[in-house]
Amino acid sequence: MLCPKCKNRDTQVVDSREVHDGVRRRRECLDCKYRYTTYERIEAPQIVVVKKNGNQERFNPEKIRKGVVTACKNRPVSNLQIDQIVSEVSERVYQTGKEELSSQEVGDFVRDLLRKTDEVAYVRFVSVYQAFNTLDQFSQAIDKLPANPKETSHA
Repeated sequence: MLCPKCKNRDTQVVDSREVHDGVRRRRECLDCKYRYTTYERIEAPQIVVVKKNGNQERFNPEKIRKGVVTACKNRPVSNLQIDQIVSEVSERVYQTGKEELSSQEVGDFVRDLLRKTDEVAYVRFVSVYQAFNTLDQFSQAIDKLPANPKETSHA
């Protein structure tokens, strides 16, 4: 590890601590005695999402967040709940163990979690995600919701 101050290669770790997503290390240059902090994190695998038109792009949790925020606009869904949905979708994506997923698979993860969170947000998301063109398609999505609202949890 190069010292950021004098560029000397001889440094030592004086303290290591686990942090929420890796390891924080305090280091000291053996030449100039400058102390600095480095972070070591596990690099997430590069997962590619294949869109309906065949285009490919890297999985991006921020795109999930934007879609969920849009679906939840003016709904009683907190930022914490949105964060939990994005986190859970990301976790499910990485747990598949696949290097490539279809946008359909990712959308299904979002849809399932929104359905448990807020019925209106669920219908909004599904209407865009499945490109509804008719009132019948909306009606079918609504028909798939539980008849008793208490069957859905509003985490």
